[in-house]
Amino acid sequence: MRSPDVFVLADNVLTPLGKTTAENFANLKNCRSAVKQHQHQSLSYFAALFGEAEFLSNQQYTKFEQLLIASIGEALKQCSLDAANKKTVLIVSSTKGNISLLETEKNSPELQKRIALSTSARLVAEHFGFFNQPIIISNACVSGVIAMITGMRLLRTGQYENAVIVGADVISEFILSGFQSFQALSTQVCRPFDKSRDGLNLGEGAGTIILSTNKKYEGNIKVKGGGISNDANHISGPSRTGQELSYAIHQSLKDADLNNSDIDFISAHGTATVYNDEMEANAIALSGLEKVPLNSLKGYYGHTLGAAGLTESIISIQSLKGKLFLPTPGFEERGVSQPVNVIASPLHLEATNILKTASGFGGCNAAVVFGK
Repeated sequence: MRSPDVFVLADNVLTPLGKTTAENFANLKNCRSAVKQHQHQSLSYFAALFGEAEFLSNQQYTKFEQLLIASIGEALKQCSLDAANKKTVLIVSSTKGNISLLETEKNSPELQKRIALSTSARLVAEHFGFFNQPIIISNACVSGVIAMITGMRLLRTGQYENAVIVGADVISEFILSGFQSFQALSTQVCRPFDKSRDGLNLGEGAGTIILSTNKKYEGNIKVKGGGISNDANHISGPSRTGQELSYAIHQSLKDADLNNSDIDFISAHGTATVYNDEMEANAIALSGLEKVPLNSLKGYYGHTLGAAGLTESIISIQSLKGKLFLPTPGFEERGVSQPVNVIASPLHLEATNILKTASGFGGCNAAVVFGK
């Protein structure tokens, strides 16, 4: 029996560049970046951060939870979806959630409960009146892509008809010091796949995508397939060969019933670290996709961790609809061993299918296909 099609019903991108998907895409078309230089104690770093007053914590919701709520709320405005419907599920993606509370509060059993992602997910679900218990995906930087694949798979089973998938992360001292300890932070605006790349930028943001199997949305962009793998290579370093990400790409194409020749564009993870970009280029070449144009949006947003897969997928869907694919900021000269087709200027392209890739700490990899 053929699985039902999964359609993209609504979406939202909430970043320092804008509060809606349309506002974000308009700024991206004008080559505006949210990445700026910041100072924390003796550390100078580049990141895309919200202003201090934009999401002030209150007694009920933290900044992280406010981002989730604001993004979901904006996406729900675009459709008539009832969150209380028994056929609607909420999926929450994040890498660190409320971990920053450890920096400001005294450790206690109450704080441990407050920090738990399950607490945040419950508060968000209650805010909108979701009937079903929310599902949490927290698997490093592939969380957002895996959340979308999970939503697609749940809808295909018929257990649910709609999935509201949201991801967010905020940059705390804990996150900043962690990436600094890996010497992974760039001393400039990051340069994905470039010869001069020297590390990543961090970023704050949230993204929401609403999926549905309701046939009244036929004609909308579809989530066609997804694949997940783990290379079990190292706690932080990716596989050097790219074989495992290539496997996830292959699985996503198989799931979508497509060949590599059917992919018209790739939204790469492209963190601009030396090892990630090399591994990803290897994986793309192993998958026979080295000639397919690709970009990385990290120079606009920084690495938004649990929101990255969602926000970058949504922007790529906008590109698919508008036939305009965005350049990769900072890219001038290829600095990976495989001849991947990184675009450095806007590309007008009539595309049918796009591939989104992601990789993360612990060797986790994921790929998802969207298409008309």
